[in-house]
Amino acid sequence: MAESEKSEKTVFCTIIPPHVLDRLAQTEDPRLHEPARRTLEHDGSLRTRRRVTALRGVYADSSAGTPSETPRRTIYDARHRTTLPGTKVHAEGDAPGKDATVNRAHAGLGATFDLYLKVYGRHSIDDCGLPLNATVHYGEKYNNAFWDGEQMVFGDGDGDVFLDFTIPVDVIGHELTHGVVQHTANLEYYGQSGALNESLADVFGSLIKQYALGQSAEQADWLIGAGLLGPGVDKGAALRSMKAPGTAYDDDVLGKDPQPATMDDYVRTSRDNGGVHINSGIPNHAFYLLATALGGNAWERAGRIWYATLTGGELANDAQFADFARLTVASARTLYGEGDVTQAVLKAWSQVGVPTA
Repeated sequence: MAESEKSEKTVFCTIIPPHVLDRLAQTEDPRLHEPARRTLEHDGSLRTRRRVTALRGVYADSSAGTPSETPRRTIYDARHRTTLPGTKVHAEGDAPGKDATVNRAHAGLGATFDLYLKVYGRHSIDDCGLPLNATVHYGEKYNNAFWDGEQMVFGDGDGDVFLDFTIPVDVIGHELTHGVVQHTANLEYYGQSGALNESLADVFGSLIKQYALGQSAEQADWLIGAGLLGPGVDKGAALRSMKAPGTAYDDDVLGKDPQPATMDDYVRTSRDNGGVHINSGIPNHAFYLLATALGGNAWERAGRIWYATLTGGELANDAQFADFARLTVASARTLYGEGDVTQAVLKAWSQVGVPTA
């Protein structure tokens, strides 16, 4: 699909789903509801302000010159305000400083750059060497992290339910992958296409973590956001589980993880842009099933199929699960022929109830 034919709408993508913050906002404990309410209000205002913007316009100055084999990272400190980008505190080539949050943000941007370049030959988010900018210490006890169409932004969390959002590298990779999606299929952020957008961010976020840690598909935990939940959460391992959607948490504070693993439990809702953070569990689980069936490193065969599908030009911006599934089968055939790999792709989608024909 030509860039001019794609939707030109940029979206505001956050790692914490609105339904989680909604629950926290309704608690009686001010330690929980005050940060959640502030986060919801802030995120709502940012979504309202998002404008329809041509991608070429947003990144008019980002692609000049020859793409480098090394990232260009700059970290800013918002100093608990909400003005972006904040004060520049770390540049590419600087030695690690005393602020662990700044160091983690720098490292996470680098880990994301490395996977896309070294495995898929992609030069940064836009494939043209886009500088990677991030702002840390955003807002007061801000319970989220987001990609705003131009840069990464990290809150410190409230210290009770959520910790510092730079801690899990897959959260950083997830949000930056929304930028990759924006520059390729530009999937509409609603319903199944929105759930695919979220799932692709989870898939590559997980692959970024696995690649950085040198983990095989069997060794990986397949959790998104492990290490993010704070001491106020008694029964929770992460935000989402690709291995077993619906099991990441079941807690008095957070509630129960609502993600389905198969189409039998598909959630129809008007909230969260049609359940984009909920129904993403279905394509997430399909990828997990494929990666573990193939074995070895998930970023290799399984990841290459997903990346080829995302970047191949055939994925419509309003694609449904079945459309994406069919294209992954076609990508597998192109890359690996009609053998075991393609059969594993067909089986994975069958196991989650998504048709491929």
